[in-house]
Amino acid sequence: MAKERVTIQDIADALGISRNTASKALNDTGNIPDETRNRVIKKAMELKYKQFAYMESEHVLTKTPGNIALLTENLPNTSHFGSLLISGLEKRISAEGYNLSIHIVREVDQNSLALPNNFDLSKVDGIICIELFNLEYTQLITNLGIPTIFIDCASNICYPDFHADLLLMENEHSIYQLTKKLIESGYKNIGFTGDYNHCKSFNERWVGYQRAMLESGLQVDLSQCIVEDDRLFFSKPGWLRDRVSELKSLPDAYVCANDFIAVELIKALKLRNVSVPQDVVVCGFDNAPESRIIEPPLTTVHIYSNEMGIKAAEMLLSRIDNPAQPFQVSHIVTKPIIRESTPSIMPANSNLADVTVT
Repeated sequence: MAKERVTIQDIADALGISRNTASKALNDTGNIPDETRNRVIKKAMELKYKQFAYMESEHVLTKTPGNIALLTENLPNTSHFGSLLISGLEKRISAEGYNLSIHIVREVDQNSLALPNNFDLSKVDGIICIELFNLEYTQLITNLGIPTIFIDCASNICYPDFHADLLLMENEHSIYQLTKKLIESGYKNIGFTGDYNHCKSFNERWVGYQRAMLESGLQVDLSQCIVEDDRLFFSKPGWLRDRVSELKSLPDAYVCANDFIAVELIKALKLRNVSVPQDVVVCGFDNAPESRIIEPPLTTVHIYSNEMGIKAAEMLLSRIDNPAQPFQVSHIVTKPIIRESTPSIMPANSNLADVTVT
């Protein structure tokens, strides 16, 4: 009896993958990782499938995986938007056969303008920078001549002199929209909390807040804002609590540069016996997990972190393929979310679940 002919389905079944994936690997079409392609070809040779029956494994040519270096000052924790962002980024670049290596840029590295010790320039095909806000260090990286994308950047970046791609979440319009909603609900005395020189995103949020105030004919009272260097938040425990206690008067509402600051502000206000939202309403930015468990739940802005990671990877891969193309500055849309910390801007008959601003 004649031996049955081996099919692509046989190879797929043996490896526990789809027939479509096995077919793409054998024909070298589609975005199939090298590791998967090698497994499929090896199995095709073992099963003596068509032309692969005459091949030796050592003759199989594969592309050496490339390397993308991620540079960051701090590895994001699970509540930080960067955690999901890195997940989406890693999946996208691995699908193109690239490995992701993570390098922590210490403060001493930035001060001495030195690359991390484990960063091998000769083995890097592209660079992704997350939350590196030192302008001089930014220039050091862009001068390396390696395709680079920054996810957020220094607040004082000048785009014509910035020789890298830049990806940001949309900051200005969402904060503008939230501030306008507060104003339309009767709040005229609105403060801002956060160092607007910390990074480009914070700066754009400050611009959105100021624009809403200006268009409504309202003055920004800096004596009720907390906009000092935000390193004080980390270098001096209890700094924000002390700063809030020193304020001679409080606004009716606070727009905060992110959720971390907003949560700490709510705690500081409570220590001053100020109720949120009865006395002061508060909103943040990031839609961090803490924003949903703080009491009251925090009005905030949702960031599409995973999608930002995918987009960053695609921008960098495009830059690697075409280094001469014009640099891009891109924003990924964000979405304001209304919760109990700003009840006056909740739509009528709402059940106080998350509501999107329209």
